[in-house]
Amino acid sequence: MENTIEYRFLKSALTLENSFLSTSNFIEWIELKKNNVKHTITPIPFSEMENWVFNTATGNLEHSSGQFFSIEGISVKTNWGGVKEWSQPIINQPEIGFLGIITKEFNGVLHFLMQAKIEPGNINKVQLSPSLQATKSNYTQVHKGNAPLYLEYFLEKREDVTILLDQLQSEQGARFFKKRNRNIIIEVTSDIKVEEDFCWLTLGQIKQLLTYDNVINMDTRTVISGIPFGNLETLKAVNISAKTPYEKDVLLSDLNTKNALHNFERIISWITNHKSFAELDVKKIPLNSISDWTKDDLSVYHKEHKYFSVIAVRAEIGNREVNSWTQPLVKSAQEGIIAFIIKKINGVYHFLVQAKLESGNFDIIELAPTVQCLTGNYRKGENEYEVPYLDYILNPKKNNAIIHHSSFQSEEGGRFFEEQNKNMIIEVGDDFDVNVDEKYIWMTLNQMKTFIKFNNYLNIQSRSLLSVIKFV
Repeated sequence: MENTIEYRFLKSALTLENSFLSTSNFIEWIELKKNNVKHTITPIPFSEMENWVFNTATGNLEHSSGQFFSIEGISVKTNWGGVKEWSQPIINQPEIGFLGIITKEFNGVLHFLMQAKIEPGNINKVQLSPSLQATKSNYTQVHKGNAPLYLEYFLEKREDVTILLDQLQSEQGARFFKKRNRNIIIEVTSDIKVEEDFCWLTLGQIKQLLTYDNVINMDTRTVISGIPFGNLETLKAVNISAKTPYEKDVLLSDLNTKNALHNFERIISWITNHKSFAELDVKKIPLNSISDWTKDDLSVYHKEHKYFSVIAVRAEIGNREVNSWTQPLVKSAQEGIIAFIIKKINGVYHFLVQAKLESGNFDIIELAPTVQCLTGNYRKGENEYEVPYLDYILNPKKNNAIIHHSSFQSEEGGRFFEEQNKNMIIEVGDDFDVNVDEKYIWMTLNQMKTFIKFNNYLNIQSRSLLSVIKFV
């Protein structure tokens, strides 16, 4: 048991001690990175962008190389939800990028090689990213800059590298058109140079840092969300010293393969049924043909200034492969909220999971948190449709609910401008009915982690939220 990768991952998740860098010293380290790297992000008019143009025929915003990504239009028709038809801008980035973390064992514990990285849309300049975070256009050097560090560990066949996790996972379905990235964790056995702006952390430290606002970036969160910890046999081999009963019980929900309210056949049938009856007709249309949206030289925006807009920025970042460039970014109209309601059923924590349809989903329906409101529709007076269970999230005390996690976490700073969402995990009691709306289902953490193994089941918001769960 002690040689299994699940055991080694769990041991790292339960370890806060690090001879290289304590968590308190890490906070000082990352602050130094913020102060030492030249960093200027300036919103600019579209007309000042370099190598980006609006196509004269379609109005689509495109890079002159034909690479990276483009901002296009889509028209959507569906029988799902309260709004049946609309058009919108969307990011089209057909490339599959790398989100890769290098691990190495020190003193019997797996450590993760993490990068203090500045993205143009980051709220607080520097966030902790995977060892390798690169689109295909980046790592094939379309930008004519340097290749990303450590790329060779992921591209080349090497005797000193073992793949521990390898998955294709989706991006934001409401903002990207069928976008996926390769989430990969490898272990290196040979000596490896720690480059400037990189550091070794245990998984336990990374999860501890997720209690802070906007320290761990979205790409790190999606990669670590898929890490398996095994079953109850794994637990017998480790020394668990959870600080709270919740931390111990949520670990049991991760490892317990029994006592689930629904078996896998029931859950798969529930998902299949929704996918069978949900209609999603998405057509690409010219950006200049979308309705209810307009464009000036500063942004592409909704006529009522809802949802999001597209802006342009000039980025000057001293430690990137290219030191200065311009690009479009998506700017949210306001912060959102993402939350799981959890409840003990049969003595095991279950998560209330939502079947959610979004316009850019690869396979129509993905599993989402109980509440996912990214466009302000949870604010009174702005709701276009009812959001089930929202009151439990906004008013937990009134509903005798317990908040186990609450933090602001950012969306990916390479495409989104200073966007953050409130991430919450809230426990409800016996008075919360086990029977739920038809678009919702109870799943244990073990069941959710199993579905993560298979592509395009859990959406990025649910994976991001699961990543914050810690056991010490």
